[in-house]
Amino acid sequence: MSRPEAEGPQEPGEPREPKRSQRPDGAPESGAPAGPPDGTRGASGSGSSGSSGSSGSSGSSGADRSSGAAGSAGSSGPADSYDPANSAQNRARFAEAAREERPDLALLCLLIGAEHAAHARDAQAAPGARAETSAAGDGDTDSADSADSAGSGGSADSADSVDSAQVELDRLAGLLPYAPRRTPEQWAAALERLLGEQLGFHGTQNDYRRLESSLLQSVLRRRRGLPILLSVVWMEVARRAGAPVYGVALPGHFVVGFGDPAGEHALADPFGGGRRVAREDMELLVANATGGRARVSAASLQPAGPLEIVLRVLNNIRAWAAVRPEHSAVQLWALELSLLLPHHPARLRYERAKLLVERGDFVAGARELEAYADVVAAMEPAAAESVRREARAARARLN
Repeated sequence: MSRPEAEGPQEPGEPREPKRSQRPDGAPESGAPAGPPDGTRGASGSGSSGSSGSSGSSGSSGADRSSGAAGSAGSSGPADSYDPANSAQNRARFAEAAREERPDLALLCLLIGAEHAAHARDAQAAPGARAETSAAGDGDTDSADSADSAGSGGSADSADSVDSAQVELDRLAGLLPYAPRRTPEQWAAALERLLGEQLGFHGTQNDYRRLESSLLQSVLRRRRGLPILLSVVWMEVARRAGAPVYGVALPGHFVVGFGDPAGEHALADPFGGGRRVAREDMELLVANATGGRARVSAASLQPAGPLEIVLRVLNNIRAWAAVRPEHSAVQLWALELSLLLPHHPARLRYERAKLLVERGDFVAGARELEAYADVVAAMEPAAAESVRREARAARARLN
């Protein structure tokens, strides 16, 4: 089975959007839909140090938690079936949070869930919504439960949902037994006992088939999810408890580190309930996740920044939706959130333009294709001309 977290190597020549932030790029996964016709691809997130970095600071983030919408959802309806006010408010909050000096990883992940809820809420009342809900969960009965969660209440309830998820992370951190000092191994063991053994946070292969596995609100409720979302739970709980914790974006799999990445440290796999990960285990994890196409490198063991993690989460959502044409609306909002990050691969604009055309918005799609062609023209004139031909073909479909 193809897994959303699989990633390939980054190619250096891809044009990127002009930077709106001086924070350095990260290197999130690929495994999302293919790039432009010139074959260039690769993704860059923002790797600034934030709430998920290797700092040992404790306490929950001071970022404002009054998001515009939230909830864990199992389905997405047509593009015109969501509340535009809630979505606009949520996107403004997302863009603002992404540009903070120390981005709040938990808040950004919750705002991703909020964006999905903003689209899904009204869709639950539309004809055929139940059938779409079942498709979103690929037959898993928990999908209907999560759809009900998305479909209840307005923006005030949504804000409460984001707040309550942050409070739940605080509560989980408070369950860790107090210890004046812990070694990295002791931190890893303490989180494994609490989250993995006592509370049952873990993942299974079936979780790769569910959109909910990429939504933090739902992962906190179900205690199941993809490796990267379970790692967000581990990191946020550990950070609040004062642990020196960081994320490790292995190719195709995400794990958590405790301690000093360049010195004494311990790695744990939240997807496996928090079991410890040795070097030979990492090689096996990566081989299984990528079909042997990637290997563990020194660069992949470096701490992943909050915005790199967020872009990787959005890449997973895009990959989930890309093979489910009935959920193109999910792919579209994931693309649009990715484009709100301070800097991002230019190919995302091409992907969005193509998706708009596929969804029947020929004028907007053609306009976006022409804008993308202008971006790549200096480096890849042949590719730019190919994209302009696509734009002309899109406009011709109006006749």
